[in-house]
Amino acid sequence: MAAIEIVDLGSDDEGENVGSKAASSAKKHDAAKHQRPQTQSHYSTEQVSDKRSRSQSTYHNYSGVMDQGQLHVQGALFSSPSFSRSSWKAGNHDSALESKVTTFQNGKNYLHVHPLFLHSNATSHKWVFGAIAELIDNAVDEIQNGATFVFVDKILNPKDGCPALLIQDDGGGMDPNAMLQCMSFGFSDKSKVAIGQYGNGFKTGSMRLGADVIVFSRHLNNMILTQSVGLLSYTFLMQKKFDRIVVPMVNYKIDTSTGCLEILQDKDSFRSNLSILLRWSPYITEAELLKQFDDIGNHGTKIIIFNLWLNNDGYLELDFDSDPEDIRIAGDIKKIDTIPSWKIVNEEYIANRYPYSLRAYFSMLYLEIPEFFRIILRGQVVKLHNIADDLKFTEFILYKPHSGGSEEAIVVTTIGFVKEAPEVNIHGFNVYHKNRLILPFWQVVNYSNRGRGVVGILRADYLQPTHNKQDFERSSLFQKLGVRLKEMTWEYWDCHCHLIGYQESKAAYLKKRKKCVSIDLQKIKRKPVEENVRVAECDEDVLTNASPTDQTVDPDIVKLMEVNKKLLQQCLEFEKSEEELNLKVMQLRSQIQEARRVYDTLLAEAQPLLLWENIM
Repeated sequence: MAAIEIVDLGSDDEGENVGSKAASSAKKHDAAKHQRPQTQSHYSTEQVSDKRSRSQSTYHNYSGVMDQGQLHVQGALFSSPSFSRSSWKAGNHDSALESKVTTFQNGKNYLHVHPLFLHSNATSHKWVFGAIAELIDNAVDEIQNGATFVFVDKILNPKDGCPALLIQDDGGGMDPNAMLQCMSFGFSDKSKVAIGQYGNGFKTGSMRLGADVIVFSRHLNNMILTQSVGLLSYTFLMQKKFDRIVVPMVNYKIDTSTGCLEILQDKDSFRSNLSILLRWSPYITEAELLKQFDDIGNHGTKIIIFNLWLNNDGYLELDFDSDPEDIRIAGDIKKIDTIPSWKIVNEEYIANRYPYSLRAYFSMLYLEIPEFFRIILRGQVVKLHNIADDLKFTEFILYKPHSGGSEEAIVVTTIGFVKEAPEVNIHGFNVYHKNRLILPFWQVVNYSNRGRGVVGILRADYLQPTHNKQDFERSSLFQKLGVRLKEMTWEYWDCHCHLIGYQESKAAYLKKRKKCVSIDLQKIKRKPVEENVRVAECDEDVLTNASPTDQTVDPDIVKLMEVNKKLLQQCLEFEKSEEELNLKVMQLRSQIQEARRVYDTLLAEAQPLLLWENIM
């Protein structure tokens, strides 16, 4: 396997050894020479995985001599950031750190990505939970590669004792090339059914959460077991004043027959990469670095984000202390303005908790996931919360968006009142894309009593999400969807508001011009069609009763609904024919009775004649 240098994410010239230049820049600050590692380190798999008491002196320590202005913490040299810990906000760039990029070099054009781009790129996430969700998406996409869990928790940075965020999964992991692609910008080889598409979520998500992130990944393919460590450090890049993004990486191969680790880089490259990793990561020695693979197994990925950002008050954005089984956004608990008797039920409803509770957000982040896959937050499995379970008087509405005269998709919306209505002052639609929540409780109508408690859920795969997956691109199809959902809200309210104690709207009487059919999808397979037909007053589209799990656009359900419409029409025609036939039967029976009466009369009249003939 070719040696992998320090990665320059900004150059398009694979031939130039930009890694060596970056390494030499870092070496200027190292006053001591380090002993080169052996080409093959004889560490067995059992020794790496099980014997945690191994002496750290067995491994190479390339911490080096630190620059001025750096701190000595807990016996370890540690570099303090030279920028504000809350500098993720847009517009906080220091003009003194502007890029000094050589546009032309050796007759070629080069596009260098300045480290400040990490900052600018991360500002697409204004909501910190949206950044975490980006990293969870990558783990969920690994279900197709055998992932059974994703684990999210707080750990402590061993260098300074500060909280760090751990995200770990047991998916397929990444080999050295895949790790390089993960650290690069815009690369994605995921299938169309995957959540991640842009190749940018890891960078935006991790850099929005903290200044630095270290990734450990182990991958097994064709009996070749590799493990890689990569560091994306805003602190390192800004402290060293690089004008491009470089990522130190070290890669190993585990000999499955002998259990030994083999270095997959040339000695100089490995030495310089490891030196930077140990200097700027939470781990001081190679032994500590490799120890992080102990709980990964044969495949999986571990992400540790450290130097977490602070809020405006100087506290960590992520609150790990308020609830030991949750991660919250510090000081972001929503105050509910309502009558005292309704206050608790409003505060406990998920629509008012998800903005500050990661557990609440995780519980509805995915429309459905396999039963064997678990999201584990701070040691406790997240229980999935289907919003449709919160609804009463539920209806299913079929909507067919069109663009340019052609049908784009079939969207099925589950709509109803929340069970606590009218006490809960919530309304809006949860809109999913490829099973992932994009818009939670999207309020398509201005608040008033009209629409109070009306909540819907739908899957809009035909729309294009924004890169932060917290909204949709403002296309004409999106605008049309907003208009239609607004109409649905008014239609549903006008037809059903009396069920939760409101006076029936006069508009409901005006909407009785058209009738549509409501069909119980759960009974249709068990009872004759005529037993499932009832007429409901509404405006447009097809309304059907549905179970809470039927809100996805299942093609079978859509086909069934179309068949139901045809069967209904046939049923009505048959009923009409039956009425006509019944009338005809009654007429024929009446004619038969009349004929029998005439026959009996004639027979009675004929009896004397027959008797006289016999006598004669």
